[in-house]
Amino acid sequence: MVQANLRQVDGHGRKYLTADERRLRFIAAAAQVKRPADRTFVLTIAHTGARVSEVLALRALDVDLDAGTVRIRTFNRRAEHWREVPIPPELERDLEMVHRLREASPRRGREPLWKLSRATVHRKGVAVMRLAGIEGPQACSKGLRHGFGIAAVLGHTDIATTAIYTTAVGVEARGVPAKMWR
Repeated sequence: MVQANLRQVDGHGRKYLTADERRLRFIAAAAQVKRPADRTFVLTIAHTGARVSEVLALRALDVDLDAGTVRIRTFNRRAEHWREVPIPPELERDLEMVHRLREASPRRGREPLWKLSRATVHRKGVAVMRLAGIEGPQACSKGLRHGFGIAAVLGHTDIATTAIYTTAVGVEARGVPAKMWR
């Protein structure tokens, strides 16, 4: 069933980045972005699979440097819902260096890390896609999100195997995306 859905999307142009496009091209191009805050923004989207609005809402207190995770608030639900997503050490280091997370005062810790509009974020994301040589319907932040999701579940021949990850909590849940960075 999953295979049929993927083929259908591919028939009219895929709407997700492949693992190579995401890791080897987009993340490599994002590392070249000159403005450090812009670089951390696009890398946070690439490494967390979060929506643009979710990343725009991230605050210093949502980044747990000791655990190597970001706590993301999901906006598409009626009730408040948070999820913890592990981040690779290099993103953790960049977030600390650029946003000085450990030095954040209680007041500043509650303010968004990025004060950007959605239009500005879209332009910056498209510029990185261009720099990475990625074109087509997948060359957008949603393509990054979908590519992250696909990369997290690849390699399973049976959807029941993938379903095991839906019950993972705590340390086990953090290990799922972390496997993509190795």
